[in-house]
Order: sequence, then structure tokens, then C-alpha cells
Amino acid sequence: MASGVDVGLPWVAVRGARPGRTLWLHGQVHGDEINGIVAALRFVRELDPQAMAGNVVVTPTGNPQALDARRKRNPYDELDLDQSYPGNAGGLITERVAHALFAEVRGVADVLINLHTMNPLFDAPPYAVYKVHPGSTVTEADVLGAIAPFFPALACRQDVSGKGELPGNIAGALDYQCLAAGICAFMLELGSGSRLQPDNVALAERGFAGLAQRLGILEGKKAAASTLRTVSRRGWITADEGGLFVPAFKAGDRVPAGGSLGEMLRFDGSSVPVAALEREGILIGLRSDPVVHTGERLAFVAWEWQDASVTA
Repeated sequence: MASGVDVGLPWVAVRGARPGRTLWLHGQVHGDEINGIVAALRFVRELDPQAMAGNVVVTPTGNPQALDARRKRNPYDELDLDQSYPGNAGGLITERVAHALFAEVRGVADVLINLHTMNPLFDAPPYAVYKVHPGSTVTEADVLGAIAPFFPALACRQDVSGKGELPGNIAGALDYQCLAAGICAFMLELGSGSRLQPDNVALAERGFAGLAQRLGILEGKKAAASTLRTVSRRGWITADEGGLFVPAFKAGDRVPAGGSLGEMLRFDGSSVPVAALEREGILIGLRSDPVVHTGERLAFVAWEWQDASVTA
């Protein structure tokens, strides 16, 4: 920094007494994503190297300046870190941080979990997001097998072109660049940002243990989902007018075709229903902050899904 204070990425590594595979837990990409940091640090501190065949690496924060500022993005360049991998050693601050991390991940990790949460304004049950790289040695079945120990509400396959979901360079996500490098990787979304949610932390810890067992790093075999509800299309519902959003459903609910998410309460005491859904959807995330302006997001909805079997 200008003051001379170094910018660095903290890390914890536990090397097992016997050789084996490496599980890498990346605790935070955006500065408001807290649950994954706590879960990864709690998990790694309980490991016994003498009982391990392989390694576990934790990078609690990949975006320390955003974390310190309690913001999604690095305040010094406003880039989205998860659209900046594999990074650039001579680029902007976020690109340099991305390059530094990916240089360590490449050639070391066998499986990497990119830990996230939803926007702090939303409630969401834990779910997974994964991508498919056409040139990778990692198959979709491999990724779903790694997701299964977490029993997510949904496993969303994200369109890397970014059409219909999120704007920007989706191919710059850490998990997608890991797939390009032959590393099995996915995103685990652990509830809401900017708050500690103990149930979601505990779910992640159990999943880490199950995945470590699946990889042979730990002994034993914890339960894993035999099927996952995989989502092939999702998108946002936005408000047609401002007011106070009063939902009629909870995050995770299925909303039938013709159903309304709730009502917008106006400041004259009247209200208007949110436009009815044209088709059935599953609420991946639902806004919990009622103060809504026209055009703001109300819900993140799965529109197409199917149940996929997981290879043991």
C-alpha cells in the first residue's frame, strides 16, 4: 500500500503423514462472504496430520482489501475478483491478487471449493454452482461427485457465456479457470453475506469432511447425496415499482405458475401484487430487505431443473 503495508494472502496448510491428494478450500472471493471463512478455518484446525493421506490447504481470503472494507469488490479498482482469474501479474490490484493465488493453486490442488454467499440482502439455503469446461479432463460427473457430500438444495450449472444470468466475464471465475487447468472445482454458496450463520457453517464442515474422505485424505465414509437437483436455467425477478416488499414465500420454496412472490406495500397504505410467474420456479434466493426501488432484484429463481444421479 502507499503506507508501505504489505498486501498478502494468508494461508494454512496441513500435510498428511502419508502422500495423497490435495483439497483446497478458498474461503472468500468477495468481501462480504463470511460463512465460508469460518467453516474452512474451523475444519482445518481440527485435522490430525497423522491420520491423513494427502493435504488440505485453506486460503481464508482471496480478496483481503475487500474484506477489510466490508465490500463485495476491492475498493481500489472496483473489479470483481471472481471475473479476474487467472489474473495478470502486471495488471490492476485485483488482477495481481488473482494471479498470485492462481500461481499457487495450479499444480497443487486436486479439488478446489470456491466458497461464496449470496448478496447480504437475500436469504438462501446452501446451494452449489458449477460450470463445465469443454477442454477440461474434469467431467461433469466428477464435479457432481465432489458436490454430493454437501447435500445442497440445488446444483446450478452456470452458463459461462453469462447470457441470462449475470453480466461480465463469467469465464474469469476461479472454479472455471481451475477446470481449465485440470482441477475439479465448484462454488459453494453458504447462505447470506455479511452475517455468520452457524447452521450453514456446520453444513460446510460436514461436507468438507465427507469430501476429504471421498478423496482418501481422511479415513471413513460420510454420507453423500445419491442424486442432485441440477438447474440448467435460472434468472432474476425484478420489481416493477418501488415500495416495501412483503414476500409470500421463503427461500427454497417452489412457486407455482401463476403465483406471486408477494406484494409491494406503497407508502399511502395501498399495495400491489408482484407480477405472477408465467411458469413454475424454485426460489434459489429471496430478498429479505423490504426496501426496494423499481428495477431492483426480488428473487433469484430456477426455471429448469432435473434430478441427476451421482457416481459413488
